[in-house]
Amino acid sequence: MKKIKINLVIVLLYLTASNVISQTATLRKSQFLLEKGLAISGYDPVSYFNNGPKKGKNEIAYLYEGIKYLFSSESNKTQFMQNPEKFEPQYGGWCAYAMGNTGEKVEIDPETYKILNGKLYLFFHPFYKNTLTEWNKDEKSLKLKADKNWMKIVSN
Repeated sequence: MKKIKINLVIVLLYLTASNVISQTATLRKSQFLLEKGLAISGYDPVSYFNNGPKKGKNEIAYLYEGIKYLFSSESNKTQFMQNPEKFEPQYGGWCAYAMGNTGEKVEIDPETYKILNGKLYLFFHPFYKNTLTEWNKDEKSLKLKADKNWMKIVSN
């Protein structure tokens, strides 16, 4: 009888944990910029920290808390799996400048980016305006505002 109770507790804990993980993944998917279900338009997040952005390959994918990432190499995938928080883009992959300037979720050009204090920031860059240039003019203030605006988004 005691063994049955222990097994029942284990099953209940597993189901509770699975439900929490599923809810976290669903919430993150609603907050992140995903194009066809992929983060960073299919670019390899680790590549930004090496030789610059590279497209990932469909056969080298990893699902992290509901967000699917592609990688250009198995080595990059392994690095990501060891420390996803280091490589995930800030603000769910939305434009950092827009997040700081207006608090809006604005799409990005995956090849317009900046590594700041070991974190990846992405920017909108149509042919007429590079928001990274605007970000650089007032980075400190925009980053503070972006951090606050993002916290409002993820806490809802």
